[in-house]
Amino acid sequence: MSARKAPCCVDPACNTGFTLVEMLVVLALLSLIVLAMASALRSTAQLEERADERLQRTDEMRTVNRFLHAVLGRISARKTSAPVPEGASPYFFAGAPGSISWVGVMPAQFGAGGRYHFRLGVEQSPGQQPALVLRFAPWTDAASAPDWSQTQSHALLEPVSAFSIQYEDASADPPQWLPAWNNPKRLPERVLITLQTPAGDWPPIVIALRVLPATDPQRSGPVFGGSV
Repeated sequence: MSARKAPCCVDPACNTGFTLVEMLVVLALLSLIVLAMASALRSTAQLEERADERLQRTDEMRTVNRFLHAVLGRISARKTSAPVPEGASPYFFAGAPGSISWVGVMPAQFGAGGRYHFRLGVEQSPGQQPALVLRFAPWTDAASAPDWSQTQSHALLEPVSAFSIQYEDASADPPQWLPAWNNPKRLPERVLITLQTPAGDWPPIVIALRVLPATDPQRSGPVFGGSV
């Protein structure tokens, strides 16, 4: 007896394979899903990068702000022993729109403590970018300020797009903010520092200039920040 052949199924429901059209539809859907996942991952990475940039910027602001308050917030009212022209300031303090120099105390946590000459301004960094630079030299009781080109320097912020300083004259009514300090009889009460970087504007930094009595035992003059 010869074996019978199984009859061919002519019912479409008996076909278990996929047609070419169905495969193309599935591939198109998979491509859309992969594109959506890639876009979501890229967006997440960009958000993390922006968050890291914001955190870094906030950390820079906090560090620079704390350092400037510690160094510029305590100044000396000592006067130079050298003759000064009539109308010129006898103090070791010079306030210009784009720089400020003074005698103050270096906090011990930032290096060797003690009295120093300081100068804050914008200079070109070795990378040829404008940077906020603090120059400093130990106090030697000299009659004049040091040669700033020969002093130590530290870049506080880089790069810097704009930088300016204003000085508060509390003797005026109401108190005025001046672009430069030319008063030979007194020091400003506060300074206002404005900074701008390529990432945006910084919040204004306002620092009260407090003269420590122990810093200048022989000084005389007005009261600054409550000290006598």
